[in-house]
Amino acid sequence: MKKALYPGTFDPITLGHIDIIERALHLFDEVTVAIATSEAKTPLFSLEERIDQIETIFKGNKNVRAIGFTGLVVDLAKEEDTNVLIRGLRAVSDFEYEFQLANMNRAMSPDLESVFLTPKAKFSFLSSTLVREIASMGGQLSAFVDPTVEEALKKRFKD
Repeated sequence: MKKALYPGTFDPITLGHIDIIERALHLFDEVTVAIATSEAKTPLFSLEERIDQIETIFKGNKNVRAIGFTGLVVDLAKEEDTNVLIRGLRAVSDFEYEFQLANMNRAMSPDLESVFLTPKAKFSFLSSTLVREIASMGGQLSAFVDPTVEEALKKRFKD
């Protein structure tokens, strides 16, 4: 069974992330969405909430699972017994950072491969940061996130 790890903060998970996961499932038997606690950032949703959102979205799909992690993704890949990281590229501007990250990960774990996937064009501009900003201003979210996430965002900014 070929497994892949898709690490990120997913705060919140967007339709672009979901598209990348679905694309990865065409290449791998199992995709583990690894949600970083990201102490450097102040997430809108707790780790537990982000895991729950992903589990709800992919409910019934035994080939997708969500876990939280702290520390280095290279260590997590070893723990999860995989040597493949999925990374999404929205635009050329993402490439330089992702290329640097892939090379750093390879320097720490030579067997670790990064696979870059691009989302559908209609999601190429989409980011969690933009979604949070739109949500904070009461904007329409249905074109950017799953209904589960839309509801959670509306509730978060209503409070």
